[in-house]
Amino acid sequence: MKTVSISLNSIDKVKAFVNEITKFDSDFDLVSGRYVIDAKSIMGIFSLDLAKPIELNIHSETEVDAILEALKPYIV
Repeated sequence: MKTVSISLNSIDKVKAFVNEITKFDSDFDLVSGRYVIDAKSIMGIFSLDLAKPIELNIHSETEVDAILEALKPYIV
């Protein structure tokens, strides 16, 4: 598992982020405080406090480099 901090501070960023990660078969969790939600869920993301960076847990062993490359615009 790999963990990175991401920023999703606008509606357009959230939509683009979800579109990017749904291209991968891996599982992703967003962690904000004590809340953990599926990062592929737009409704779940909007339930978080998006004013500050959120931790993204990437549950993948094989495609981590490709995932990080695709998520570069969101990584803090």
